[in-house]
Amino acid sequence: MLFSSNVFLFAFLPVVLLLYYVSPRRLRNPVLLLWSLVFYGWGEPVYLFLMIATILLNYGFGLWIHKKQTAGENGKLPLVLGVVANLVILGFFKYAGFFVRQLQAIAPFLSGIKAPEISLPIGISFYVFQSMSYVIDVYRSDAPVQKNPLTFGTYVTLFPQLIAGPIVRYQDVAEQMEVRRENVHDFASGVQLFVLGLGKKVLLANPMGNFWNLLQTEGGTLTAWVGILAYSLQIYFDFSGYSDMARGLGRMFGFEFLENFNYPYISASVTEFWRRWHISLSTWFREYVYIPLGGNRKGLPRQILNLLIVWGLTGFWHGASWNFILWGLYYAVLLILEKLFLLKLLKKAPGIFGHLYTIFAVLLGWVLFYFENLSSLFGFFGRLFTPAAASVHGMNLVLAFTPMLLISIFAATPAAKVLVSGRRDKAVVRYGAVAVVMVMLLLCVAALASQSYNPFIYFRF
Repeated sequence: MLFSSNVFLFAFLPVVLLLYYVSPRRLRNPVLLLWSLVFYGWGEPVYLFLMIATILLNYGFGLWIHKKQTAGENGKLPLVLGVVANLVILGFFKYAGFFVRQLQAIAPFLSGIKAPEISLPIGISFYVFQSMSYVIDVYRSDAPVQKNPLTFGTYVTLFPQLIAGPIVRYQDVAEQMEVRRENVHDFASGVQLFVLGLGKKVLLANPMGNFWNLLQTEGGTLTAWVGILAYSLQIYFDFSGYSDMARGLGRMFGFEFLENFNYPYISASVTEFWRRWHISLSTWFREYVYIPLGGNRKGLPRQILNLLIVWGLTGFWHGASWNFILWGLYYAVLLILEKLFLLKLLKKAPGIFGHLYTIFAVLLGWVLFYFENLSSLFGFFGRLFTPAAASVHGMNLVLAFTPMLLISIFAATPAAKVLVSGRRDKAVVRYGAVAVVMVMLLLCVAALASQSYNPFIYFRF
């Protein structure tokens, strides 16, 4: 079920909100659990059993760790088994086919083995990572063990962020799972944030995606660069739009999720970009992989190795394909170069150079990210760096979409936020925001009536 679908907007969400708020507080988590399972099962009922098994498994590991530590033991055995069990689940459903194909490429005599054709359960990368964070947080005593299986199930399945994040670490919401104080102000700001995210998806991401799809078949250097710029805007508004909608929905139910995007395209370095892009994933890998590996505490050679491992895994997390691994390692190399000398050079240069370098690097990164077929990937790189005139049709497409492109670029910056924050008349700002939200909602509903099925990009991860 899509947040941007009429079924969700006008049936599912109103019903769940009504049932949630008429329920006594002690029943609100079970209500959310039940309807989150309905939400997930709407698209993939067969994988409900996998999700429930994941919940029970990690709930049990949490209790086991707590029991061991209460008895004066360190609880490392259930921790290791819990992490391994989660990785096996994720590995089987997401990577089994990939590994079989790689083995067959290395050892042709294994070609008789049929690579398993397993459909990827929606959201598995997100809810497995959340489940692992619970097991690790309990082991580290960063959060208390959850003894109520329904409350733990609510944490794993919470529908606002179930399918595509943000990845909510258990320690960040442990208290909210037990006690929440919903209020009108938070509910209203949640609605506003949800509609903003909906607008990003429907009014900006979808048109930019259409533009990118049209330009892929066009020849010419200019259309290639404009095309990958359009894709960079599409994936930003698509993913940050989903995150805003998830955070807005969370507020409607009394939760406060951490921000996942903070205007990444205004960054002046790749290091800064990754502090602003998919913050929850970067935080997860830093807290649960990079720091346990030693982080930057064991000398420069070890730090470089740790960065290569973490970013290789970050790329692989996105998909079972070599282009994602290359994408992750590409960023590892850039981050290593920045740590060695690039950041110092950028600080000495005029600020514009840092922004231009970052945008250039990120655009090339999105080429690696998008093309899973390596021949198509290198072919598109050839288009970017081989001078060739665009066709008349291609130029007409660029001219037709230029207004939308400029609006999207403006919306990807905090310019509007800065302009509004500078106004002294707060009443005008408040009522103006309400008017903008209402107009945006109407435009989204009108656009949804005419648009075809457009799932969020990160649903496939």
